[in-house]
Amino acid sequence: MSDPRDVSGVWYGRYAADHDDEHNSFIAVFEELGGAFTGAITEPDEHPGGIRRATVSGRRDGASLQFAKQYDGTGGWVHAVDYAGSVDAEGTVIAGTWLVEGLTGGFTMEREKFDIEELEAEEEAEIVEPTGKLLGW
Repeated sequence: MSDPRDVSGVWYGRYAADHDDEHNSFIAVFEELGGAFTGAITEPDEHPGGIRRATVSGRRDGASLQFAKQYDGTGGWVHAVDYAGSVDAEGTVIAGTWLVEGLTGGFTMEREKFDIEELEAEEEAEIVEPTGKLLGW
């Protein structure tokens, strides 16, 4: 049986600073193998149409995890941020704190866990127009 706390997948998150009103949302994509994980994070930048990108490298041991987010220069950001947190038992929520240059804050990430039986049932269901005609895909 696979570990439900494996962080591989897509995560939708938010972070906020303890020191001011700084907060942002992000999308993270992780791949875990043997407790080590890597990935990427993309988040909006305050400039219109702007984005920030970062790479991630970390480690998970049971429910606990730690990772570093290294910005790649997009949006003018090039620093690293250290994160520490935990994954809930279902593997759907990660929450914790971050630290960069003496500044701290909190973060949360969520993902939707799909039930394979539910997905298979949806796949087998026929999609029918209101007229009763079967749609061909």
